[in-house]
Amino acid sequence: MKERREQAAHCPPRPTMESCGAHLRTQRRGVPEQEQEQEQHSTERNTEPHRAPDLVQWTRHMEAVKRQLLEQAQGQLGELLDWAMREAIESYPTQDRPFTPSNSKSKTQEPHLGKQKVFIIRKSLLDELMEVQHFRTIYHMFVAGLCVFIISTLAIDFIDEDRLVLELDLLIFSFGQLPLALVTWVPMFLSTLLVPYQALRLCSRPQTGGLWTLGVALGCVLLAAHASVLCILPVHVVLKHELPPASRCVLVFEQVRLLMKSYSFLRETVPGTLRVKGGEGVWAPSFSSYLYFLFCPTLIYRETYPRTSSIRWNYVAKNFAQALCCVLYACFILGRLCVPLFANMSQEPFSTRALVLSILHATLPGIFMLLLIFFAFLHCWLNAFAEMLRFGDRMFYRDWWNSTSFSNYYRTWNVVVHDWLYSYVYQDGLWLLGGRARGAAMMGVFLVSAVVHEYIFCFVLGFFYPVMLMLFLVFGGLLNFTMNDHHTGPAWNVLMWTLLFLGQGIQVSLYCQEWYARRRCLLPQTTFWDLVTPRSWSCHP
Repeated sequence: MKERREQAAHCPPRPTMESCGAHLRTQRRGVPEQEQEQEQHSTERNTEPHRAPDLVQWTRHMEAVKRQLLEQAQGQLGELLDWAMREAIESYPTQDRPFTPSNSKSKTQEPHLGKQKVFIIRKSLLDELMEVQHFRTIYHMFVAGLCVFIISTLAIDFIDEDRLVLELDLLIFSFGQLPLALVTWVPMFLSTLLVPYQALRLCSRPQTGGLWTLGVALGCVLLAAHASVLCILPVHVVLKHELPPASRCVLVFEQVRLLMKSYSFLRETVPGTLRVKGGEGVWAPSFSSYLYFLFCPTLIYRETYPRTSSIRWNYVAKNFAQALCCVLYACFILGRLCVPLFANMSQEPFSTRALVLSILHATLPGIFMLLLIFFAFLHCWLNAFAEMLRFGDRMFYRDWWNSTSFSNYYRTWNVVVHDWLYSYVYQDGLWLLGGRARGAAMMGVFLVSAVVHEYIFCFVLGFFYPVMLMLFLVFGGLLNFTMNDHHTGPAWNVLMWTLLFLGQGIQVSLYCQEWYARRRCLLPQTTFWDLVTPRSWSCHP
């Protein structure tokens, strides 16, 4: 054996089996052939039993190497993705808060130390889900439902009145006097475009003493006039010309939107202007960025936003067409499922049994209306404007349909409004309270949201009936604290959807009853108490 090791040592590095064999045979020519044959047979007997164990060990070794390589590659890929996301997120706050010093500890800047809205390029969730064939099938089912509504309307009109014309009386009535609403929108928009920006310029002029005070006072007067235009002008036009519901929706939604955008612009820029007066630097927003902000689908002002590279005009046309189809869908649902029910109900005496049955009958059209409003506005309308403006962040909502708590539902249903409430009501409320009383700040958010929702319903329907106020503020607040994020599981999701069905049924039933009661029981003279008292409580045939 010692002789063999010495002979093997003379083999070249990394030898092949043939070269080593030839080398050994050359050096052992003097050995008798019989001894070489015996040694060869002995070597074959010794190596044959070890072939199988060596193969198993080699396989195990290669499997271990493969697992190690996969784990290492997965870890490096995860670190790479984390680094890319961190770089993308950290690259935008420097643009979002250009006037916030990193070492500032003043009280006026404490709200910016909390969680801030970060805009990144991302698609809407439904656009991602539409890439899955199974989810597209659900969408096709809703389209088929619209086709059935159209076919049934044509068939009923043809059978009953012997004419093949698609009647859209409810749609024509709802959007009556729409040109007047659009004309009223023009001064509202011009006031929002010119007044807040000019008021900011007056406050940021490098003046001292009485001139700067005079500029600030003039800016405050301009802002007061701007608020008066937005608050009084649409109400005056609606009351004077008695606009129908859909035209009122245009005015009230634009009124609320422009007010929230004006507040966001001033809230984000005034602190920077005040620091300019203190000698900490010079920063002023550009007019083009403010003009872009008035049209882009967000309520949080930033100097810049992430932008996409191009505009897909076919995607814009598709979303506008889908929004129009949702309006038609809603009219068919109201005309076929709600109008006959509540028009006949207004002719019967009020009873608890009729009220309960009407609520149960209204749950299905109510939830359909909720889904249509969500899809038409939060998905189609906002995505169309985002695409035209190349606005990159399309997260206007999250997966609210998977919520197992109402607290998560409120956060994910309308992300655009939630960001505004979180930034300017919740966070500023915590700042005013010194970072304490989170429950009070949350109740402030519920109060503001409930009042605005009730104002919208009162503006659109033309009467005060605080159904939305009670459902949102009382029941919604209780459910927000009782059905919180600690509850998970399918049963809680079923419970949330059940409560949504019932809530929508209550809204549709009570508001429709009040609508018909106010048209059937007209009062010769109306007092303030008559305006705020539901007519359906006292109007009987």
